[in-house]
Amino acid sequence: MLLSTFLPACGFALIHIFIGRLGFFDVVPRSRWLSAAGGVAVAYVFLHILPELAAHQRIFAEGLDASPATAEALVYLTALAGLSVFYGLERRAAVYRARRAQPRRGGAAGEEERIFWLHTGSFGLYNLLIGYLLLHREETGAWSLAAYFVAMALHFVTSDFGLRLDHQQRYDRVVRWVLVAAVLIGWGLGAATTIPPVAIGFAFAFLAGAVVLNVLKEELPEHRQSRFWPFLLGAGGYAAVLLAG
Repeated sequence: MLLSTFLPACGFALIHIFIGRLGFFDVVPRSRWLSAAGGVAVAYVFLHILPELAAHQRIFAEGLDASPATAEALVYLTALAGLSVFYGLERRAAVYRARRAQPRRGGAAGEEERIFWLHTGSFGLYNLLIGYLLLHREETGAWSLAAYFVAMALHFVTSDFGLRLDHQQRYDRVVRWVLVAAVLIGWGLGAATTIPPVAIGFAFAFLAGAVVLNVLKEELPEHRQSRFWPFLLGAGGYAAVLLAG
Protein backbone atom coordinates (compact mmCIF):
# COMPACT_ATOMS: atom_id res chain seq x y z
CA MET A 1 0.00 0.00 0.00
CA LEU A 2 2.73 2.44 0.97
CA LEU A 3 4.85 1.73 -2.11
CA SER A 4 1.84 1.92 -4.44
CA THR A 5 1.06 5.42 -3.17
CA PHE A 6 4.66 6.61 -2.73
CA LEU A 7 5.38 6.13 -6.44
CA PRO A 8 2.55 8.49 -7.51
CA ALA A 9 3.77 11.02 -4.92
CA CYS A 10 7.23 10.84 -6.52
CA GLY A 11 5.57 11.24 -9.93
CA PHE A 12 3.91 14.45 -8.76
CA ALA A 13 7.25 15.70 -7.43
CA LEU A 14 9.00 14.99 -10.74
CA ILE A 15 6.38 17.01 -12.62
CA HIS A 16 7.14 20.05 -10.45
CA ILE A 17 10.88 19.59 -10.85
CA PHE A 18 10.98 19.14 -14.61
CA ILE A 19 8.04 21.24 -15.80
CA GLY A 20 10.51 23.88 -17.02
CA ARG A 21 11.94 21.36 -19.50
CA LEU A 22 8.58 21.15 -21.31
CA GLY A 23 9.04 24.49 -23.04
CA PHE A 24 7.23 23.28 -26.16
CA PHE A 25 3.99 23.54 -24.15
CA ASP A 26 4.57 27.21 -23.41
CA VAL A 27 3.09 28.75 -26.55
CA VAL A 28 0.22 31.02 -27.55
CA PRO A 29 -2.27 29.87 -28.76
CA ARG A 30 -2.19 27.37 -25.89
CA SER A 31 -0.65 23.98 -26.62
CA ARG A 32 -3.34 21.47 -27.57
CA TRP A 33 -1.77 19.07 -25.07
CA LEU A 34 -2.25 21.50 -22.19
CA SER A 35 -5.87 22.07 -23.19
CA ALA A 36 -6.41 18.30 -23.38
CA ALA A 37 -4.83 17.91 -19.94
CA GLY A 38 -7.23 20.55 -18.62
CA GLY A 39 -10.13 18.59 -20.10
CA VAL A 40 -8.99 15.42 -18.32
CA ALA A 41 -8.88 17.24 -14.98
CA VAL A 42 -12.35 18.74 -15.55
CA ALA A 43 -13.77 15.30 -16.35
CA TYR A 44 -12.26 13.93 -13.14
CA VAL A 45 -13.78 16.77 -11.12
CA PHE A 46 -17.30 16.25 -12.44
CA LEU A 47 -17.36 12.45 -12.64
CA HIS A 48 -15.25 11.53 -9.62
CA ILE A 49 -14.70 14.36 -7.16
CA LEU A 50 -18.23 15.78 -7.09
CA PRO A 51 -19.83 12.33 -6.64
CA GLU A 52 -17.36 11.67 -3.82
CA LEU A 53 -18.58 14.86 -2.16
CA ALA A 54 -22.02 13.27 -2.02
CA ALA A 55 -20.48 10.24 -0.29
CA HIS A 56 -18.87 12.53 2.29
CA GLN A 57 -22.29 13.81 3.30
CA ARG A 58 -22.83 10.52 5.14
CA ILE A 59 -19.50 10.90 6.94
CA PHE A 60 -20.42 14.44 8.00
CA ALA A 61 -23.86 13.33 9.17
CA GLU A 62 -22.45 10.49 11.28
CA GLY A 63 -19.37 12.26 12.60
CA LEU A 64 -21.13 15.51 13.53
CA ASP A 65 -24.48 13.97 14.46
CA ALA A 66 -26.10 16.24 11.91
CA SER A 67 -29.17 15.87 9.76
CA PRO A 68 -28.67 14.89 6.09
CA ALA A 69 -29.62 18.41 4.99
CA THR A 70 -27.08 20.00 7.36
CA ALA A 71 -24.37 17.54 6.29
CA GLU A 72 -25.03 18.31 2.64
CA ALA A 73 -24.81 22.03 3.28
CA LEU A 74 -21.51 21.63 5.18
CA VAL A 75 -19.93 19.58 2.40
CA TYR A 76 -20.75 22.06 -0.32
CA LEU A 77 -20.00 25.11 1.82
CA THR A 78 -16.53 23.65 2.44
CA ALA A 79 -16.07 23.12 -1.30
CA LEU A 80 -17.23 26.69 -1.89
CA ALA A 81 -14.68 27.87 0.68
CA GLY A 82 -11.90 26.07 -1.21
CA LEU A 83 -12.97 27.68 -4.48
CA SER A 84 -13.27 31.13 -2.87
CA VAL A 85 -9.89 30.97 -1.15
CA PHE A 86 -8.08 30.10 -4.35
CA TYR A 87 -10.06 32.68 -6.32
CA GLY A 88 -8.85 35.29 -3.83
CA LEU A 89 -5.29 34.03 -4.25
CA GLU A 90 -5.60 34.29 -8.01
CA ARG A 91 -6.69 37.92 -7.70
CA ARG A 92 -3.71 38.65 -5.44
CA ALA A 93 -1.43 36.96 -7.97
CA ALA A 94 -2.85 39.26 -10.64
CA VAL A 95 -1.88 42.23 -8.47
CA TYR A 96 1.60 40.71 -8.10
CA ARG A 97 1.97 40.42 -11.87
CA ALA A 98 0.79 43.97 -12.44
CA ARG A 99 3.14 45.45 -9.84
CA ARG A 100 6.08 43.44 -11.12
CA ALA A 101 5.61 45.07 -14.53
CA GLN A 102 5.70 48.60 -13.08
CA PRO A 103 8.56 50.68 -11.68
CA ARG A 104 9.16 50.00 -8.00
CA ARG A 105 7.55 52.40 -5.51
CA GLY A 106 8.17 52.76 -1.82
CA GLY A 107 6.79 49.76 0.06
CA ALA A 108 5.86 47.91 -3.14
CA ALA A 109 8.69 45.39 -2.84
CA GLY A 110 7.56 44.32 0.63
CA GLU A 111 3.96 43.91 -0.51
CA GLU A 112 5.06 41.85 -3.53
CA GLU A 113 7.09 39.60 -1.24
CA ARG A 114 4.09 39.00 1.02
CA ILE A 115 1.89 38.16 -1.97
CA PHE A 116 4.54 35.80 -3.33
CA TRP A 117 4.81 33.82 -0.09
CA LEU A 118 1.05 33.78 0.43
CA HIS A 119 0.54 32.39 -3.09
CA THR A 120 3.39 29.88 -2.75
CA GLY A 121 2.37 28.75 0.74
CA SER A 122 -1.24 28.26 -0.30
CA PHE A 123 -0.27 26.05 -3.21
CA GLY A 124 2.02 24.20 -0.83
CA LEU A 125 -1.02 23.46 1.35
CA TYR A 126 -2.92 22.43 -1.80
CA ASN A 127 -0.15 19.97 -2.67
CA LEU A 128 0.00 18.69 0.90
CA LEU A 129 -3.71 17.80 0.72
CA ILE A 130 -3.27 16.08 -2.64
CA GLY A 131 -0.35 14.06 -1.26
CA TYR A 132 -2.26 13.14 1.91
CA LEU A 133 -5.32 11.99 -0.04
CA LEU A 134 -3.21 9.51 -2.00
CA LEU A 135 -3.74 7.28 1.04
CA HIS A 136 -7.06 8.52 2.41
CA ARG A 137 -9.63 8.80 -0.36
CA GLU A 138 -13.22 7.60 -0.05
CA GLU A 139 -12.66 5.03 -2.82
CA THR A 140 -9.73 2.65 -2.45
CA GLY A 141 -8.10 0.23 -4.85
CA ALA A 142 -5.71 0.35 -7.79
CA TRP A 143 -8.24 1.75 -10.27
CA SER A 144 -9.21 4.66 -8.01
CA LEU A 145 -5.54 5.42 -7.30
CA ALA A 146 -4.66 5.35 -11.01
CA ALA A 147 -7.57 7.65 -11.92
CA TYR A 148 -6.57 10.07 -9.15
CA PHE A 149 -2.91 10.05 -10.18
CA VAL A 150 -3.52 10.63 -13.89
CA ALA A 151 -6.00 13.45 -13.33
CA MET A 152 -3.91 15.22 -10.67
CA ALA A 153 -0.66 14.75 -12.61
CA LEU A 154 -2.14 16.39 -15.71
CA HIS A 155 -3.68 19.06 -13.51
CA PHE A 156 -0.22 19.78 -12.08
CA VAL A 157 1.15 20.17 -15.60
CA THR A 158 -1.38 22.90 -16.43
CA SER A 159 -1.29 24.63 -13.03
CA ASP A 160 2.52 24.67 -12.94
CA PHE A 161 2.61 26.53 -16.24
CA GLY A 162 0.31 29.11 -14.68
CA LEU A 163 2.55 29.39 -11.60
CA ARG A 164 5.65 29.80 -13.76
CA LEU A 165 3.86 32.60 -15.61
CA ASP A 166 3.07 34.29 -12.27
CA HIS A 167 6.51 33.94 -10.70
CA GLN A 168 8.91 33.44 -13.63
CA GLN A 169 12.44 32.60 -12.43
CA ARG A 170 11.31 32.39 -8.81
CA TYR A 171 9.28 29.33 -9.71
CA ASP A 172 12.46 27.43 -10.60
CA ARG A 173 14.44 28.78 -7.64
CA VAL A 174 11.82 28.51 -4.90
CA VAL A 175 8.25 27.58 -5.79
CA ARG A 176 8.82 24.17 -7.34
CA TRP A 177 10.83 22.99 -4.33
CA VAL A 178 8.07 24.11 -1.95
CA LEU A 179 5.58 22.13 -4.05
CA VAL A 180 7.82 19.06 -4.14
CA ALA A 181 8.34 19.15 -0.37
CA ALA A 182 4.63 19.71 0.27
CA VAL A 183 3.37 16.77 -1.77
CA LEU A 184 5.94 14.40 -0.24
CA ILE A 185 5.24 15.68 3.29
CA GLY A 186 1.53 15.22 2.60
CA TRP A 187 2.15 11.62 1.58
CA GLY A 188 4.32 11.11 4.66
CA LEU A 189 1.62 12.48 6.96
CA GLY A 190 -0.89 10.20 5.28
CA ALA A 191 1.37 7.20 5.86
CA ALA A 192 2.14 8.08 9.49
CA THR A 193 -1.18 9.43 10.75
CA THR A 194 -4.88 8.77 10.46
CA ILE A 195 -7.16 11.70 11.16
CA PRO A 196 -10.89 11.32 11.87
CA PRO A 197 -13.09 10.66 8.82
CA VAL A 198 -14.87 14.01 9.33
CA ALA A 199 -11.54 15.86 9.08
CA ILE A 200 -10.68 13.94 5.91
CA GLY A 201 -14.12 14.87 4.59
CA PHE A 202 -13.46 18.56 5.23
CA ALA A 203 -10.03 18.30 3.56
CA PHE A 204 -11.45 16.53 0.53
CA ALA A 205 -14.35 18.98 0.15
CA PHE A 206 -12.00 21.98 0.43
CA LEU A 207 -9.65 20.42 -2.12
CA ALA A 208 -12.57 19.73 -4.48
CA GLY A 209 -13.52 23.39 -4.59
CA ALA A 210 -9.89 24.42 -5.07
CA VAL A 211 -9.41 21.95 -7.93
CA VAL A 212 -12.54 23.23 -9.70
CA LEU A 213 -11.24 26.81 -9.56
CA ASN A 214 -7.65 25.98 -10.50
CA VAL A 215 -8.68 23.81 -13.44
CA LEU A 216 -11.07 26.36 -14.90
CA LYS A 217 -8.83 29.40 -14.34
CA GLU A 218 -6.16 27.79 -16.52
CA GLU A 219 -8.57 27.21 -19.40
CA LEU A 220 -10.97 30.16 -19.34
CA PRO A 221 -8.83 33.35 -19.47
CA GLU A 222 -8.86 34.88 -22.92
CA HIS A 223 -5.11 35.57 -22.94
CA ARG A 224 -4.44 31.82 -22.70
CA GLN A 225 -6.13 31.33 -26.11
CA SER A 226 -7.06 27.80 -25.09
CA ARG A 227 -8.07 25.24 -27.69
CA PHE A 228 -11.64 24.01 -27.44
CA TRP A 229 -11.45 20.75 -29.42
CA PRO A 230 -8.42 19.29 -27.59
CA PHE A 231 -10.08 20.32 -24.30
CA LEU A 232 -13.30 18.60 -25.35
CA LEU A 233 -11.48 15.47 -26.51
CA GLY A 234 -9.54 15.30 -23.24
CA ALA A 235 -12.70 15.72 -21.19
CA GLY A 236 -14.77 13.30 -23.27
CA GLY A 237 -12.05 10.68 -23.55
CA TYR A 238 -11.27 10.63 -19.83
CA ALA A 239 -14.98 10.68 -18.99
CA ALA A 240 -15.37 7.53 -21.06
CA VAL A 241 -12.45 5.91 -19.23
CA LEU A 242 -13.90 6.79 -15.82
CA LEU A 243 -17.38 5.56 -16.72
CA ALA A 244 -15.95 2.29 -18.05
CA GLY A 245 -13.84 1.69 -14.94
